[in-house]
Amino acid sequence: MAAPSLLSTLLILLSGVLLARLSAGGLARWAVPAIVLELAMGFVLGNTVLPFEAVAPLSGLTELGVLTLFFQVGLEVRGDLLLSQRAPLLRLVAISVLAPLLAFWPLRSWFALSTPTTLLCLAVLCATGTGVTLRVLSQRQALQTASGRLLVGVSVLDDLPAIALLALATALAGRAVGGTGLGLLGPPLGLVVAAAGLRLAEHWGRQRPRAASGPLGVLLLLIASAWLGEILGLTSLLGAVWGGMLLARLAPPPQEGHPLLTVLADVFLPLYFISVGMRVEAGTLLRPDSWWFALVLIVLALLSKLVCGFGITARERRGGVDRWLVVFGLVPRGLPGLVFATTALASGLIDSLQFSSLVLMVTVTTVLGLLLLERRLARSSPAQIEPAQISTSSRG
Repeated sequence: MAAPSLLSTLLILLSGVLLARLSAGGLARWAVPAIVLELAMGFVLGNTVLPFEAVAPLSGLTELGVLTLFFQVGLEVRGDLLLSQRAPLLRLVAISVLAPLLAFWPLRSWFALSTPTTLLCLAVLCATGTGVTLRVLSQRQALQTASGRLLVGVSVLDDLPAIALLALATALAGRAVGGTGLGLLGPPLGLVVAAAGLRLAEHWGRQRPRAASGPLGVLLLLIASAWLGEILGLTSLLGAVWGGMLLARLAPPPQEGHPLLTVLADVFLPLYFISVGMRVEAGTLLRPDSWWFALVLIVLALLSKLVCGFGITARERRGGVDRWLVVFGLVPRGLPGLVFATTALASGLIDSLQFSSLVLMVTVTTVLGLLLLERRLARSSPAQIEPAQISTSSRG
């Protein structure tokens, strides 16, 4: 059978995106986000009419949507958002990172995993769907509340140790980290470069009047920052977040957002989720050990975030922090979890069965976390919006 042409492949993929969008409205009341429907559509396409090998040449384009979303996250993150509650922020991040590490020996012994594979699973457990939390809090007008600011800070910083675990797993497996050949020295060097870049951007912004940036400049900064993050071992995702933070300091974003970023995210991000779903082999879901592994991961994923509630003191609750709102917002693994799992599969750190289990865990935690967060916000936030707006548009 001849491979489908590029236009045929794009037509099938975009038709899958359209069907997922049309289905999202009917399932909004159950807090099923578009990401889950696109994963399911990709699973159907990948196991019927369009194998993943047919879309592999388009992986660069699909990843552009991922980078765009993280770039937008960087645009919305300000220094005061991360530093206003430093003590509880660092406390919660420490608990969120250390709790999954306790599962190292159980996972390794129960499922006979190698050390790199176990560390990769822990990286996915440590991750948090920052894009989901930011989007929901913003739509609920809860971003500037005490709970919202704390949740965003923890969500952003959670991904740093998760990326470090991914880098460590890759290095232990005998693969290069990033593109510099620096091994484990790459990420620390990248953090130094990122901090220096933000400091210079702030200085530049104070010295010169900030002018609005054009589409070409925005795209160039997006690609360059993602590339720099990749070669320094921080991954292109963190590089894109850093690029967004740079742009927010160099040029004020338009009130309605950058049209280019909106188009890139709306078109290419759904294609990425569909491509991830296409990599889930139907045969792996027929094996009981796949579901057993997924169930254990789901339990560990929930427990590792629920214990974060103990990190919020009575004093902070009196100051307006809603313990359960923060905990529920940390539950979704979202886009970072999928990206880590996909990266691991492509590099040979995990097999197709383990990949399917990780995707199941990410899917369940994203749906459950969104549902709980939406219900909690509906009770605590004075600003009410339609649940469908959150459920159908939340990504990451």
